[in-house]
Order: sequence, then C-alpha cells, then structure tokens
Amino acid sequence: MVRPIVPGNPRVSLSPALDLRPILYVLGWLLTVLGLAMLVPMLVDLLLDHPDWTSFMAGGVITSFIGVSLVLTMGGRSIVLRRQQTFLLTTSAWISTGIFGCLPFMLSEFEMSFPDAFFETISGLTTTGSTVMSGLDTAPPGILLWRSILQWLGGIGIIGMSLVIFPFLRIGGMQLFKTESSDTTEKILPSVGRLGAAISLVYLALSVICALAYWAAGMSAFDSLLHAMTTLSTGGYSNHDNSFAFFDEPAIHWVGIIFMTIGSLPFVLFISAVLGQPMKLFGDRQVTRFLGFLALCCLAVTISLMITEADIGFGEALTLASFNVVSIVSTTGFASADYSLWGGFVIVFVFLLMVVGGCTGSTTGGIKMFRLDIAVKLYRGYIRTLILPHAVNVPQYNGRPVTDELGRAVLLYIFLYLATATALSLALAVLGMPALEAASSAFSAVGNIGPGLGPVVGPVGNFSTIPDTAKWLMSFGMLLGRLEFFTVLILFSPNFWKA
Repeated sequence: MVRPIVPGNPRVSLSPALDLRPILYVLGWLLTVLGLAMLVPMLVDLLLDHPDWTSFMAGGVITSFIGVSLVLTMGGRSIVLRRQQTFLLTTSAWISTGIFGCLPFMLSEFEMSFPDAFFETISGLTTTGSTVMSGLDTAPPGILLWRSILQWLGGIGIIGMSLVIFPFLRIGGMQLFKTESSDTTEKILPSVGRLGAAISLVYLALSVICALAYWAAGMSAFDSLLHAMTTLSTGGYSNHDNSFAFFDEPAIHWVGIIFMTIGSLPFVLFISAVLGQPMKLFGDRQVTRFLGFLALCCLAVTISLMITEADIGFGEALTLASFNVVSIVSTTGFASADYSLWGGFVIVFVFLLMVVGGCTGSTTGGIKMFRLDIAVKLYRGYIRTLILPHAVNVPQYNGRPVTDELGRAVLLYIFLYLATATALSLALAVLGMPALEAASSAFSAVGNIGPGLGPVVGPVGNFSTIPDTAKWLMSFGMLLGRLEFFTVLILFSPNFWKA
C-alpha cells in the first residue's frame, strides 16, 4: 500500500515539489469510468447483432485495464492535490480521455485514422460538436451512441462526477471545479460531495425530461435519447447528416431551443431553484442579461430573414432564426438550415455571436456573458474616470464590487481568447483553407461551437476534408477553449515546473 504523500518524495515525480502519483491515481479512476462507459454502446451493438460491438469491447478492456492498474499502483490512504498538481491533472485528464476515447472510432467499421479519431473524440468531450464523420444516417447505433455519451460526459456531467468521486477518494474536488470552469461558486450545500451529487442528479433529471420532450414532439426513442444528451450538454452532435434539418416538426425545434437555453444557464443555480429558491436563478444578473441578449438576437435574425426571404411567414422565420441563433450563442452547434445562405448580415452576425457564449457555470463555451458584462462595466467606469478624474468609481456586479484583480483577469482572458482565435485563423489559412472558413473554424474551435461558415465546414458540411495538421491545431484550440486557456498554457511556463 502506498503511504500518504510526503512533500519532496522523489518517486514518480518530475521535481521534488511535483509528485505525479495523485495525478496518475485520479487519471486511473477517470479511465476506468471511461472504459466502463464503452460497455453501453457495446451492449447496444451486441443486442442488434452489429459486429462493431467488438471494437467497444476491445477499447473498454484496454482503457479499463490501464485505469485499474493506475488506481492499484498509485493509490494510498490519503491523496492530496496541490495547486500545481491540479493544473496538470485538469489538462492531462482531458488529453488522456481523448486518447483512449478515440479507440472505438479507430477499431470500428469506420477505421478512422488517429488524427480523425482524436479530433472526433476531443470535439465530443469538449462539447464542441465539429465532426469529421459523414453517413451518420446509416452509421452503426453503437458509434452514434458513443458520440453522444462523450458529449454528455464532457459537459457538466463529468464535472459533477468528479465532484462526487473526489470526496470519496479524499480529494478536495472544489479546486478542480474552479480550475475547470473559472467560476467562483457559492457553497450552497455544505460539502463538495453533496454539491457534486446534486449537480449530477439535476443534470440527469433534465436530460431525461429533454428526452421525453423530444419523444413527445415526434422524435423516435433513439433520436430522443441521443439528442437529449447532446442538447443539454450544448454539444451539438446529431445522428443525422442534416442535423435538425432532418426533422420537419416545429415542436421538435422548440424543444431544442428551450433545452439549449437551459444548458446555457448556471447549473448551481438550478440546485437553488430545486431547494426552494427559484429567484436566485432569475435574479442573477448574468442570467437576465443572457436571456435578454438572446431574445434581441433572435428578433434581429427573424426580421432579416423575413426581408431576404419574401415567401417565409413570421412563425417559420421565428422558429428558424431562434433555433439557429440559440444554437450558436449557446455553442451547441445544431443547425436546422444552412444559415450561411441567409445573406451577408446573418453571416457577419453569426460570426460575431460565436464569441459570446452562455453563462459562467454552464456547459457552454465562448467568452461568456459574465465576462462581457464585466468588461462593459469597466469600460463605462473608465469613461466616467476620464470625465470626473477625482470621482470614486467602483463597478458592482450582482451587488459585489469588481476588484482590480477580477477586472484584470477578465480583460486578460478576453484578450487571450481573441488572440488565440486570431492566431489559429491565420494558421488554418496558411494550410490552404479559404479566409471565411479558416476564421470561422478557428473561432468555432476556441469557442467550442461546432460548425463554421462556408460550403465545406458550414452548417451542412463537416471537417473531414481539411488537412490533418489543421485537425490537430483545431483539437488544441478546442482544449484551450474548454479549459479556459490558463490551465493549459501555464504548463508551458518554465516557472511552473520549477515551483
């Protein structure tokens, strides 16, 4: 049995200050869970007599074996994660699950190359939704289910499970949640374990309700299950090549609109609502700002669509505009139409919406409403300072002062977000992608959105034909966006390894 961690113990470490055993121990548990999750699509293919069940069995055995081996060899009575280890764990967890999660894609009848399989898996785990797969309408059910499971786990589900598992392992999980979401979460429940359990239960309950709503609106049971997992996680994977354009019933689209919006709201506040404090959800500033912004954007695109498409009525225009606007702002990535054909205004408008995102503490990507609201307040405060230099100006957010440290962090994040997306745009353009497709693909990857703009990577296309180098760059962009940049970039600092 491994003894409790002793600071400075050189075993399995890069430096006296960095013991890798706790990291490998937690990675072992995550890989074990991932391997067990592969049993679900394996059973589906086995029951339907599809030969791809062997690919899930092989992938599950390999992943679980390595996971269990790490747990048995790296475990101990007491596991403590320091700040430095938490940064490394967060990034390595996503990379390792991405590597092992792509095994079914490589072993299935699709026989994907490693770049394609890793792209598809990371796109799923980061809830981006960009895909290299085509022929989804005739694809094996197991591989379709696996894509949805990856997105369901990659959203708030994997955070919720981590918060439940870590207390059981005597690990302080709240610091991982903070690192994962860059969110300052109030402890509305007394322990991390109970908070994680509550988030998981709410997430599961909303997923079930979403699936039932899709089924009642006209989807098949299988479609309802898969789309519920990828809607609430704001992931965007569909088991149809035409995404939501496959469905003609407006009721199905409105169910999607409602639950994509729900997935964009802070899940911790849903717990408050369940515990009898619903006004915490609707009284939160970022929630009200987000819903108001969403309504205005839907109205703007509806009006534009009615102007450019003379034969479309208000109801149809509202449904089309609302679904696709909510899909982009929530970073889900579903498409009910090729909105790149709706005119120049919509193309530019959608491109700008790619950077927004939902609320902090949700499953969405993007900059998020909280940061944009803070940035606007800082701008207004700076203007007031120019007019009245001696006036005391302390911006408030939700009744709390915005400190200089918080303001710097928000502005630095926004700068880094835009700089990363711009650099990735230039890199994709150098690789031969057209300007619009390169820029939209880059912002889509960093924002964890899904489709880009243009005939190849647009709402009715996919990323199968882009160069492998572009797929690797986009995969890295997805990770950066999902882990909010600093968690990954800090690992490239020499000072991190000397700390």
